Amino acid sequence: MLKLTMPNIPRSKRAFDFLVAFFALIFSSPILLIVALLVRIFHGAPLLFKQQRPGYKGTPFFIYKFRTMTNRTAPDGNLLPDAERLTPFGRFLRATSLDELPELFNILRGEMSLVGPRPLLMQYLPLYNAEQMRRHDALPGITGWAQINGRNNISWDEKFRLDVWYVEHWSFGLDLKILWQTAWKVFKREGVNMDGEVTTKFFKGNDN
Repeated sequence: MLKLTMPNIPRSKRAFDFLVAFFALIFSSPILLIVALLVRIFHGAPLLFKQQRPGYKGTPFFIYKFRTMTNRTAPDGNLLPDAERLTPFGRFLRATSLDELPELFNILRGEMSLVGPRPLLMQYLPLYNAEQMRRHDALPGITGWAQINGRNNISWDEKFRLDVWYVEHWSFGLDLKILWQTAWKVFKREGVNMDGEVTTKFFKGNDN
């Protein structure tokens, strides 16, 4: 059953998310099929990366993305480092954000929004201070205020500050601005690291 509203989530935001995600899935279905086929060819099965993340108020949910890495293992049976498993096609998916398309289903389910703080890792929850935890007072998003203001080129403190600012200053107009700037940055490949670090550095908690 699809969730149309959540406590303290503006109805206009939820309705907009639902409609955009619904029609985006319809119009992008040929792209989804092509990407799924290429993922199967280059990365094997399964097609999707599935991981539990904290959502609204920290409630766990499973996020879905197209896989950008293979399952290559070392002689000891453990997975190789991310940098060795990320393929050129996987880099392309990340650079174009095509790997994020399956998250549209998370939006239809009411677990995510088009715009909001990015859903991070479950193990980070005990490391947040009270102010940083406020980032979970909004639905997590495919893109967000921190993503268009530095993405992985800013510190964790700055990311969390931007996330909380978004929660405090949300408006429909702000969401439209973030969506427009996200599309522009993806088109220009701004803030996309194609050659260096393939994953964000882990958050290890606050110094104080």
